[in-house]
Amino acid sequence: MPSPLDNLCGPSKPLAAEAPDAREFAGLLRSGHARLKDAQVAQLSLEGRFDLVYNAAHALCLAALRWHGYRSGNRFIVFQVLPHTLSLGPEVWRVLAKGHEIRNLGEYEGDLNVDERIVRDMIVACQQVAAKLSALPAPGGR
Repeated sequence: MPSPLDNLCGPSKPLAAEAPDAREFAGLLRSGHARLKDAQVAQLSLEGRFDLVYNAAHALCLAALRWHGYRSGNRFIVFQVLPHTLSLGPEVWRVLAKGHEIRNLGEYEGDLNVDERIVRDMIVACQQVAAKLSALPAPGGR
């Protein structure tokens, strides 16, 4: 029986199967952790902190997807599949998906409407992703 991630693979679908790469995984973790740490620096602008936590979340969620042996065809799917990659529920992935929507409005329409609450909520959600990732063995060492 195919996994939910397998069902998202194929022509015109958002995922592609691709063997995990330990070096890529480690790089995504490094990037995600560094950005998550920097996003918590209160002296930075709110917009800067939002960019940092959004990119931290994306890197860490992509690391989870890559650990399972898949590559994403779009940015949004890495958040949607968190129930399948890290067993995280809607209380995490919906916050990160909302961050993605805000990011897109800022990037494509010039309307980056962020407040302290969304940044704080994204940091908490991102920390939950990071905690789950820390429990995974290195790719290939399953």
